[in-house]
Amino acid sequence: MSFCAIDFGTSNSAVAVPDQAAAAGATRLVALEGPQPTMPTAVFYAVDPDSAAGPELHYGRAAIAAYVDGFDGRLMRSMKSVLGSPLVTQDTDIGAGHRVKYLDVIAAFLRRLKAQAEGAHGAPITRAVLGRPVFFVDEDAARDAAAQASLEAAARSVGFEELQFQYEPIAAALDHERTVQGEELVLVADIGGGTSDFSLVRVGPKRAARLQRQDDILASHGVHVAGTDFDRRIELLSVLPACGFKGRGPGGREVPSAVYFDLATWHLINTVYTPPRVAELRAMKDFYADANQHRRLMKAVQERLGHALGALAEGAKIDVASSGQARVDLSLLEPGLFSELDEPQALQALDADLQSIADAAVETVRRAGVAPDRVDALYFTGGSTGLQPLTSRIAAAFPAARSVRGERFASVAQGLGLHAARCFQAGG
Repeated sequence: MSFCAIDFGTSNSAVAVPDQAAAAGATRLVALEGPQPTMPTAVFYAVDPDSAAGPELHYGRAAIAAYVDGFDGRLMRSMKSVLGSPLVTQDTDIGAGHRVKYLDVIAAFLRRLKAQAEGAHGAPITRAVLGRPVFFVDEDAARDAAAQASLEAAARSVGFEELQFQYEPIAAALDHERTVQGEELVLVADIGGGTSDFSLVRVGPKRAARLQRQDDILASHGVHVAGTDFDRRIELLSVLPACGFKGRGPGGREVPSAVYFDLATWHLINTVYTPPRVAELRAMKDFYADANQHRRLMKAVQERLGHALGALAEGAKIDVASSGQARVDLSLLEPGLFSELDEPQALQALDADLQSIADAAVETVRRAGVAPDRVDALYFTGGSTGLQPLTSRIAAAFPAARSVRGERFASVAQGLGLHAARCFQAGG
């Protein structure tokens, strides 16, 4: 059997293939980078300004390293976020006169995952299960369907001929099901970089062998709020004030804020670097009472520091989560410059997002017509479940449920692999 299962995540991706050394139906994760079974969902288009040759592509950690090392070109991250948006059909500048369509960026990354799956499996692969969030786009069925259609088009363009999709929280439930002793109701919380998805699922040993599990899915719900939103909030709180966010002009009026929201949004950062936008920002110098803030903003824009500033915010979030405080080194903007962030400040900034996610968990169970105290287990997966205040807030709404933590970055891929094995083996 030749197939693969792909967890194409906003922040990280993983792939499963059949495990030929194990029993029929078993799958294994592919080592995508060294021994690592996950790889950052990132592509760097390296260009040579003095050559007419096309860009050289780097993936995952190598893509991020190329960007950090200052290679000419364009880093693309969070590309899953453009699915369902008008950007997916548009192209974008990657430097040295080259342009690329956003959908082709997604295809390039899927091509890389497919090649690695085939290398690990030792045979061509044309069949795949792809994970998808419950909602690519909140409360817009047409755009949500368009998002899946775009992802399917990208997958078919790289050689996948037979495709199936499975909700990512359902895949996580399949992974969890392998460990349960009896039947139970589990609320799967898959909280990654771009979306927070929940499904209330009936699992158990007697159900595990069934291919069709629709009647075991009691409800699914989700919101387009997750880890990248947390990073954006932290960046606006602890990084971008040094560049004038919430700053004042000579007359006391707050300076325009649009540029800061774009700088804090991964797939919009490069829109700030266009010559017309740079000229517009340069002309706004008199809007700032503090000339240093405008100078730092222009340095961030002219030296293309947007992604580096985002990385500082992500690091500050991690530091606060682990130790309760962070010292944010802003010396790339100005020697000796720093800001400080503590847990109460961070939680205040994140409160609305955390509550939105917790409310989505409660709404999922409500839609199933199930009382919160009937939920047996909460199964947490996805990179953002490492944020303890988030999981604690969700758990507080389900006091009778035990909390189970899956592999944060690989549970979905493992479950997708189980689903792929059952689907394709059943189909011959």
